Amino acid sequence: MRYSILLEDSEGVSYFEDRDVDLELKTFAPPAAPFHVSDVYDAARFVFLTLPAGWKGEPHRSPKRQLATVLSGTFRVQAGSGEIRDFTAGDLFWAEDVTGTGHASSAEGGEPVNLMVTQF
Repeated sequence: MRYSILLEDSEGVSYFEDRDVDLELKTFAPPAAPFHVSDVYDAARFVFLTLPAGWKGEPHRSPKRQLATVLSGTFRVQAGSGEIRDFTAGDLFWAEDVTGTGHASSAEGGEPVNLMVTQF
C-alpha cells in the first residue's frame, strides 16, 4: 500500500515523498484467518470535510500531523517546492508540514471533494 507524504526541509519548504506501508501477516480479528496488517498509529480524532467544487485554498500549514483519505473528487495539493499532485478516491495523503511555509490545496474537476482526515 502506497501513500504520499508532505514533509518539510530544513528551511521549512514542503515537498512530497512517496512511501509504502509495511504490512505483516498477522492474526488481527480472530477467529478470522490472518491477513496483512500495518503497525498501529495512535490517532487523536478524525473529521469529514467537503470542499465545494472549484474551492481554492490559500497557502497554509497543516493544522496537525494528519492523514487525509480521499473519498470522492479530485484533491489537488501544491507543495512549497512547487510540485503539484492530484489525489482521487482511495488515495492517501499524509501531511506533516506543520511549521514551515505550508502548501496550497484545491478541489478540481468541477465537483466537490470529500475527505476523511485523521489527526495524530
